[in-house]
Amino acid sequence: MAVITITKENFDKEVLQADKTVLLDFWASWCGPCKIISPIIDEIAAENTDSLKVGKVNIDDQPFLADRFSVMSIPTMLVFENGKLKNSTVGAVPKENILELLHKQKKCTEKGGTIKNK
Repeated sequence: MAVITITKENFDKEVLQADKTVLLDFWASWCGPCKIISPIIDEIAAENTDSLKVGKVNIDDQPFLADRFSVMSIPTMLVFENGKLKNSTVGAVPKENILELLHKQKKCTEKGGTIKNK
């Protein structure tokens, strides 16, 4: 599945009502680290089409969503499961770190627990 552009208008449907784990990338066109991580996010989306929905939120176009989740630094990645925020990370982290963030979420959800935000 291709990466979805998330807006205030489609957030509830695409994220909160999603039937799979959702990874959201908060970014901006002027952000250097965001440009570095963007192809990694695209790669993760392409490799995990069955189990993951990936969306990108441009904070300049969607300040409401950035404010709603107190995004103060970018890139910020949020992980949602069953409509709830479960995990997050900030900064241009390696692909392995993002996959671990998602893996920990899946493992924890299968056991019925939750993960504290980093």
